[in-house]
Amino acid sequence: MEPIAIQTIYEAMTRIAPPELAESWDNPGLLVDCGRPVVRALTALDITPAVVDEAKRLGCGVIVAHHPVIFSPLKRMDRRDVPFLLVEAGISAICMHTNFDAAEGGVNDTLAGLFGMRSPAPFAGGCGRVGEIDPLSVPALAALARERLGALCVPPLEGPAVQVKYADNGRPVRRLAVISGSGGSLFAEALAAGADCLLTGEASHHAAIDAARLGLGLIAAGHYATEYPAAAALAACLQEAVPGLAVIASRENRDPFTYL
Repeated sequence: MEPIAIQTIYEAMTRIAPPELAESWDNPGLLVDCGRPVVRALTALDITPAVVDEAKRLGCGVIVAHHPVIFSPLKRMDRRDVPFLLVEAGISAICMHTNFDAAEGGVNDTLAGLFGMRSPAPFAGGCGRVGEIDPLSVPALAALARERLGALCVPPLEGPAVQVKYADNGRPVRRLAVISGSGGSLFAEALAAGADCLLTGEASHHAAIDAARLGLGLIAAGHYATEYPAAAALAACLQEAVPGLAVIASRENRDPFTYL
């Protein structure tokens, strides 16, 4: 294979997840540029030390991830910090966060597709998706989320792959809102979009109380579980966008939590 410049891969990613879709507080982009052309790329949700080791083992010169490996300004680094590990290994990092949440074919389109959502429309500033599904009770939808998300996540070293909790409004879900990650506070936006239920990654105790009070079903299926499936989808998108690049989805990027 002919090595491909990092800038070429980054430009392909900006077509998949346009930077202008990112929230103002976000930090997507080419965050670590080691300047080396590459023949293999690894996609992941998070860049962890285990993922850096996996990239080294597989000969991947760039990791394309969802969560930014540099988010807040760096004031110091030591050998345990992931940016240090990347530079030490000569591995570049491209991170596409809220722009990939909002992008067509991105994180939330992937999530909506897992539940057979018809004609998904943007909500919550464009990051989430809302649309019709075949009617299901909230408990049945929560069980379906555990099954379908669990099948796509990297198997944990112990315990179940996914832990799902829900607040049932006692009504069938015909119109579903989904937003991956930390979307539990967006119940008012989901209601305004006509949703019967909001499915997200994380939701607080108080969000569940408020959602129940307002008659909205709420399902929290885990931050990792609602976002990791898009890492595999990203691998396929990037492979198509850069045909000469070998793209591999990480199998070491596991949920940081272990569930009982």
